[in-house]
Amino acid sequence: MWLAPAIQQPSAQVPAILTVSPNPKPLAFSFSKTKPCANFSSRLRKLKVSATKKQLPESQTGCQDEGKLSTQETGDEKSDLGWLPAFPHVLVASMSNFAFGYHIGVMNGPIVSIARELGFEGNSILEGLVVSIFIAGAFVGSISTGSLVDKLGCRRTFQIDSIPLILGAILSANAHSLDELLWGRFLVGLGIGVNTVLVPIYISEVAPTNYRGALGSLCQIGTCLGIITSLSLGIPSETDPHWWRTILYIASIPGVFVALGMQFAVDSPRWLCKAGRLDDAKTVVRKLWGASKVEKAIEDFQSVSKSDGSDLDSGWTEILEEPHSRVSFIGAALFVLQQFSGINGVLYFSSLTFQDVGVRSSAFASLFVGLTNFAGALCSLYLIDRQGRLKLLIGSYIGMAISMFLVVYAVDFPLDEQLSKNLPILGTVMYIFSFAIGAGPVTGIIIPELSSTRTRGKIMGFSFSTHWVCNFVVGLFFLDLVEKFGVAPVYAGFGAVSLLAAAFASYFVVETKGRSLEEIERSLNPRA
Repeated sequence: MWLAPAIQQPSAQVPAILTVSPNPKPLAFSFSKTKPCANFSSRLRKLKVSATKKQLPESQTGCQDEGKLSTQETGDEKSDLGWLPAFPHVLVASMSNFAFGYHIGVMNGPIVSIARELGFEGNSILEGLVVSIFIAGAFVGSISTGSLVDKLGCRRTFQIDSIPLILGAILSANAHSLDELLWGRFLVGLGIGVNTVLVPIYISEVAPTNYRGALGSLCQIGTCLGIITSLSLGIPSETDPHWWRTILYIASIPGVFVALGMQFAVDSPRWLCKAGRLDDAKTVVRKLWGASKVEKAIEDFQSVSKSDGSDLDSGWTEILEEPHSRVSFIGAALFVLQQFSGINGVLYFSSLTFQDVGVRSSAFASLFVGLTNFAGALCSLYLIDRQGRLKLLIGSYIGMAISMFLVVYAVDFPLDEQLSKNLPILGTVMYIFSFAIGAGPVTGIIIPELSSTRTRGKIMGFSFSTHWVCNFVVGLFFLDLVEKFGVAPVYAGFGAVSLLAAAFASYFVVETKGRSLEEIERSLNPRA
């Protein structure tokens, strides 16, 4: 999920794949607490252990008798409530991603009218500051989310986070000076930063195991719909210089919806168990997963909590300890590779690519890109629990690399004029679709799945703060690199990073499809 406000262009989000074994391959490292590593290079060598693809012994799942296991699975299938009971709660949470997408696209067109009315027209530095202050707020929000969700739970954190989202939107819409606009955008960024961390955690902890990937993909779909909505509503700003205030007022509506909706949503049963509210946790499990899952789920929650620490709030230093540091490394690296594979640069340059084939309306070009992104997100929703995370992630980055090299070929080795215009369009659309089907959604889904219950909030906060830093860097230097080296070398670099990302995912990331969060954690933690 994850776009480029820094260069004023919408992006996606907001990441195995050969045939998936009935026993997906676990990471071969543990979540037991050890001393922090003193030497990063030795830690990096140890990370290779995490890539070892060993089958999880049946004894670790507590199923030693095949006959009993078969009978148990048949009973579970009959009592499976499916995805529908969890869907309303996930939908409310996903409205936060709708707000994220909306705020990314909302400044795309009206920035010229805003600059003219508030008196900084023609000042590219101030125009860039209006956009980039959003990223600064998002960084602060991301890094603070871990402590909030540990202490308050997801539900209350959602409601508290709605305050800066609503106030920031209203302040921006009512701004009569640059300072007021900047404060409004910072508050919005603060709220968005919290939500980008919070939504994947919430969905991963309330969704039934067999539907966790598909429900998690709603993050990406929400972001895409938010972008499309803001771009559509922004079209009148081309003729009405004051329309920007209206669409910024509208930006407060998703925050109100989340605040009210969370009053009726459930909290994470895993957090409730950690907080000692076992009756509430059982009620949530019974409501969302089915009565037959209650005892087993509570037993799993408690066993993981006992082995990994029962207090609510984890410390930041814990993510520096083995093996939490390995998951932190994988999470941060996935976001670094995602951003430097060029999604934000490609989205920024897409409008110019469309202009080359006669599409003069930047709004139309942006909408087409948004619809392509949305189509890829729908495919991801369908495939992620069928094919698995790793296959989508690797295939996505390979598709992105091929797309970039296709654009480079069209630029450096033109065959004829028409083909030279059409190939970059094809490459751009293929790239965005490939990103939306894997690198965008899977990255945000798989990191909380690999994280331990105790450190999930902190690891997600650290990973997303890395995302926002890289987002800012790409937005800051992309145009300068294009001006200095040209489009082809920069896009070739994006293709090379995409291939590196595919190799990294193949080596370090393992399949989590079809396993509960506790099963994954037990496979990583011998003490559990």
